[in-house]
Amino acid sequence: MAGRSVVVGVGHYLPERVVPNSEFEQTLDTTDEWIRTRSGIERRHFAAEGETTSDLATNAAKAALADAGLEADDIDAIVLATSTADLTFPSAATMVQARLGMTRGFAFDVQAVCAGFVFALSNANALILSGQAKRVLVIGAETFSRIMDWTDRSTCVLFGDGAGALILEEQDSAGTSNDRGILATDLNSDGRYQELLYVDGGVSTQSTGHLRMQGNQVFRHAVEKLAKTANTALDRAGLAASDVDWIVPHQANIRIIQGTAKKMGLPMENVVVTVQDHGNTSAASIPLALSVGKQRGQIKQGDLIVTEAIGGGLAWGAVVLRW
Repeated sequence: MAGRSVVVGVGHYLPERVVPNSEFEQTLDTTDEWIRTRSGIERRHFAAEGETTSDLATNAAKAALADAGLEADDIDAIVLATSTADLTFPSAATMVQARLGMTRGFAFDVQAVCAGFVFALSNANALILSGQAKRVLVIGAETFSRIMDWTDRSTCVLFGDGAGALILEEQDSAGTSNDRGILATDLNSDGRYQELLYVDGGVSTQSTGHLRMQGNQVFRHAVEKLAKTANTALDRAGLAASDVDWIVPHQANIRIIQGTAKKMGLPMENVVVTVQDHGNTSAASIPLALSVGKQRGQIKQGDLIVTEAIGGGLAWGAVVLRW
């Protein structure tokens, strides 16, 4: 019998404050229509003053534990994907570990910007397959509102805050593509494209910095790379795009989501879309969409899901899993 990393619980958390596009019309030369047309975004959530990434992550983790019917000490490891941790160190993951009352196991952060959750999921899967953990809590959490340049209308209207979490558990399987759990992963990065999407500050440069993005260039790379990584992961699983029940993509821009689905030959009816309500929540967007998709009754046990993301680095990748 082969072991697989199976999703046994999922949950999410969004800050209370909802910011509609119209709010930006008061301070920027932009309109609700302009933002909707170019991004598909209608509203997003912003963390309250004093509300941190680890706060959002802890709430999402609690929701996932409740969904799985598990306690904190049933978890062996926490892998938290974020680019906006509370402090330079320690990791946000250890903060979540403490708040959950988890006194065993280990916790660490993964930083791959918007592709962070795909990287975290792949690493959590590897921990399980190598026997280092039986149950892993995988979280994506961000407070991108903290790194926005509020005078840059091309970026500040696109991002939001939030967190999503899921729990992977090792389960015996037949070792075929019909198994539940993670069937294949594909990770990539190319550091030559740093200038397309980055934050112009950090610890060793002694500033926090703001997000900078060449949107058109990112868009150009996104559709091609996302479709390719998704198909590569499907090939590794011995499956084809026609087998996919749901694409659950990184929610950055509706046009990227549409373009990727088209390139994969799948209709938008097979895509879980939440970008209109959340904006781009970076590493949080995929687990948020998985949790919302399950809540909506879209994602059901046995469904084949491909999830893909691209972010600063550039870093990109995909995971194929059966729910």
